[in-house]
Amino acid sequence: MRTEDLHSLLEELAILPTETEWVEFKSGVGNITNDQIGEYISAMSNGATIKNKPFGYLVWGVHDTTHEIAGTNFCFSSSKQGNQDLELWVRNLLHPKINFAIFEFDYHGKNVVLLRIPSAKGEPTHFKKLPYVRIGSNKTDLRNFPDYVRMIYNSLDDWSANTIESASIKNLDEEAVRLARGKFKERSTRTSYYNEIDSWDNETFLDKAKITINGKITNTAILLLGKEESSHYLLPAMGEVTWKLETEEKAYEHFGTPLLLNTTKVLKYIRNVKYKFFPDNELLATTVNKYDTRTILEALHNCIAHQDYSMHSRIIVTEKIDKLIFSNAGSFFEGNPDDYSAGDKTPERYRNSWLAHAMVNLGMIDRLGYGIHTMYLLQKNRYFPLPDYELSEQQKVVLQIYGHAIDENYSKLLIENKDLPLSNVVLLDRIQKKLPVTDEAIKMLRQKKLIEGRKPNYYIAAQVATTIDDKAAYIRNRAFDDAHYKGMITSYLKKFKKGNRSEIENLIIPKLSEVLDEKQKKDKVKNILQAMRKDKIIRLKGKYWILV
Repeated sequence: MRTEDLHSLLEELAILPTETEWVEFKSGVGNITNDQIGEYISAMSNGATIKNKPFGYLVWGVHDTTHEIAGTNFCFSSSKQGNQDLELWVRNLLHPKINFAIFEFDYHGKNVVLLRIPSAKGEPTHFKKLPYVRIGSNKTDLRNFPDYVRMIYNSLDDWSANTIESASIKNLDEEAVRLARGKFKERSTRTSYYNEIDSWDNETFLDKAKITINGKITNTAILLLGKEESSHYLLPAMGEVTWKLETEEKAYEHFGTPLLLNTTKVLKYIRNVKYKFFPDNELLATTVNKYDTRTILEALHNCIAHQDYSMHSRIIVTEKIDKLIFSNAGSFFEGNPDDYSAGDKTPERYRNSWLAHAMVNLGMIDRLGYGIHTMYLLQKNRYFPLPDYELSEQQKVVLQIYGHAIDENYSKLLIENKDLPLSNVVLLDRIQKKLPVTDEAIKMLRQKKLIEGRKPNYYIAAQVATTIDDKAAYIRNRAFDDAHYKGMITSYLKKFKKGNRSEIENLIIPKLSEVLDEKQKKDKVKNILQAMRKDKIIRLKGKYWILV
């Protein structure tokens, strides 16, 4: 890896809110033994598989609580275990063998050691014949967590490609098969066999579409095309989507196989009214649908494609007043959602590879890895907040699709700057949602005058705050020069002769920027008073401040 790539990787790891199952930070040489290094490599490898990450990382030179990059005096490449090189000693005690990579580099004058550890494949990674995993802040025996052990052993198994010996083509819904054939033909216009598709029998078509395997019915075939009464072939897995209405009214409905037909039925249950934006430079309101049809189906079909069916759960679509929430079992399978926002990443592996390819062939999902990018673009073009996965849990992916504005300034900016790059919109979306943004990204947004404020309280800049309400909000967020506050204190003391700390706080705090929290506001007042005292403008007399 190039030095700049290592720097970028280190910065990405350091901004994680906490250490995880697949990332461990160490600040110095003396706080970890050689045995513990081997155990952590095992734990990071197994944790990466559990969290569907291609690699785990063990890093020296980063503080484990503050994540400050402070550097280390540790050198892995020159360390020994007795008379043997530490690297060789560790590698010989890992089973199965994994090719972890060692990177020792300088980060702005600070020495950093980073181990990139491949995820476990098909069986847990052991050190000295024991498998480890990180749970919370503790490294422990993986065998105490049978669900995780199962996940690792099943990590190379494709449930969707498993065949069902007792099932036949008679178990498939005729209408679903007919629709699937039409969708497959639409996707095959550039193939050499396009003109032959109508003459194929169903067995040939299903094999060509990667729904069946050599004429044998797969879990994919039942899930997408199976008759409702044939869903028992999937047990104990569930091929079911539940729609829930959680507004002033409550309702729910279950939809089973064939999912190729029934996802459209879910769509029809969702209430999709008009939403109006009022841009300042146009006479008429901009009107859009609350939700985009393609976005809903893309999100729902992604849930079907990436569901962990071994967890025996249903997919849930929750409709709230202002958003749709899609949840499916299983963690995000490879990388994270942000990796796919630009549309230039294709995952190297899939949880349900056979199912995913079949759904591409039937037009249910975009080309693999492109669905998130599509949803981002659709929301951007409709001026809404971007989809987010912030509520996702250890074994559940939760996607929120917004049907309302969070910050009107954000929406107005998109209306007035339709050519704004998606990469910038992603960052502005994180700003309006108060989510972490890298220092480099903040610097770029400031240079483009898109944001203002102080870390971590950034907000959209005044150039897009054009309505009366937005201008008022901008003034509340904007900080005055310190001279303004000093003048207020001086005028107060001239009039009332004296003032204690509480009285001066009551005078100044209401005038401070609303992006500051209460502690920051009190600290601001304290600093102003100390500066005025140093400049001999005021002094303390007992517990009261008076003019010099």
